[in-house]
Amino acid sequence: MSEITAASIPGYATGTWQIDPAHSSVTFSIRHLVSKFRGQFTDFSATLTTADNPTDSSVKATIQTASISTGNPDRDGHLKTPDFFDVENNPTIEFVSTGVRVDGDDWAIDGELTLLGVTKPVTLEADFGGITTDGYGRTVAGFEAETKIKREDFGLTWNTALETGGVLLGPEVKINIEAEFTLDK
Repeated sequence: MSEITAASIPGYATGTWQIDPAHSSVTFSIRHLVSKFRGQFTDFSATLTTADNPTDSSVKATIQTASISTGNPDRDGHLKTPDFFDVENNPTIEFVSTGVRVDGDDWAIDGELTLLGVTKPVTLEADFGGITTDGYGRTVAGFEAETKIKREDFGLTWNTALETGGVLLGPEVKINIEAEFTLDK
């Protein structure tokens, strides 16, 4: 894909779009011992602003850290403590895009991720699903995106040594986003 223009995207419209939480998800995975465990955040919001030139578009997202869910209440409780997300003092995770570019057949959304008061650049590798009209006459756009972060870069340093060598948790967290946005009328 060489150049993206509004005309090259069927149904493209400029404006402000809101994420539809009922049709979106923010999940993560991390190595635990010799396998991976997964979790999700269930309370999040995001606004997408599309521009005349699609690569001038922007996105801002907020995740409520207290909404972390791994399917295990005891683990969720530990993840909310100062050992990890310290939800009392750090109630949100923020992402603000700084640029959008085409990378081969995929989109890359560069931005600043703020977690535990630490802001670092990240790139979301995104797959644009398209734009359509839903059964209620609303214009809807879909995206999938993923990135990996080094948790220690954001102050997530809690870990424990294993008797057999190594540590309990891996250094990287993979973040996956499935997002459906609705154009504001």
